[in-house]
Amino acid sequence: MTWIKDFREGQRIQESFLVTQVSKAVTASSQPYLTITFQDKTGSIEGKLWDVRPEAEAMMIPGLFCSVSADVISFRQGLQLKVEQVKPLNPEGINLAHFTMAAPLPLKDMEVMLKTAIDSLTHAPLKNLVEALIQQYYDKFIVYPAAVKNHHEYTSGLLYHTLSMVKLAEVLLPLYQPIHRDLVIAGILLHDLGKTVEFSSPIIPKYTVEGKLIGHLHYMAAEVQAKAPSFGIDRELAIHLQHIIIAHHGKYEFGSSVMPLTKEALIVSMIDDFDAKMAMVDKALENVEEGSFTPRLFTLDDRSFYKPKKS
Repeated sequence: MTWIKDFREGQRIQESFLVTQVSKAVTASSQPYLTITFQDKTGSIEGKLWDVRPEAEAMMIPGLFCSVSADVISFRQGLQLKVEQVKPLNPEGINLAHFTMAAPLPLKDMEVMLKTAIDSLTHAPLKNLVEALIQQYYDKFIVYPAAVKNHHEYTSGLLYHTLSMVKLAEVLLPLYQPIHRDLVIAGILLHDLGKTVEFSSPIIPKYTVEGKLIGHLHYMAAEVQAKAPSFGIDRELAIHLQHIIIAHHGKYEFGSSVMPLTKEALIVSMIDDFDAKMAMVDKALENVEEGSFTPRLFTLDDRSFYKPKKS
């Protein structure tokens, strides 16, 4: 067995994967082909299935567990599969741990870190609100990805991303006083909690009706507005927390309906952006040889990043 992270140009592989994305196109000579994203627990890789037949096209859908025969080739400074054959696998008895990427830390450790972060809040009404909201969505919060693609798109990625942001905040906050520390931490803990409603499942998530029509920012801001009074949180503080959640994407074109207009909202937005972008770069560099560049990353201004040679 060879994992995706260990693939090298020129290899001939026959491995089992989970199909996560499929798109159809035609060549210059009008021949149909499929671009397929295959995944195992170590990562994902794109493959091309040429001269695709109707029965193969009908079979190839996200969520398919399959055995793949292919050649590993170099493509745009990365690796790609030239697929020869795909055979469906019986989903019964499938070990999901083989196919799904997981957060770099054990879930039990992250649950302890989450409890520590909540317990660190000294403003009692704010702490009680955060604790109640997280408990309401807890089962999904600890296993859902942080995104459908691009960053932290793996099992427990949402929790890992949130905890990474908390750690970054703890380093930065002492440098930028005065600042409402509990509001920043509360905002981080709640900023993406609405993704448990926005996404359909932890594996190959799709956007739900709520996700498409409302979105995770406004969904969780509405939850704060509805529940804050019952926890004795005054209107000013509740509005401030709602603003942090609604503004955390930073710019209108990134989904924020308002720009960050408080110091606390700005730092949460910047920490969120920083952690997401570093995850994107790390992901892109994983399958790149030392001394080479990544493919262009659309989400990072179409830049290619260099992987230095170890000295």
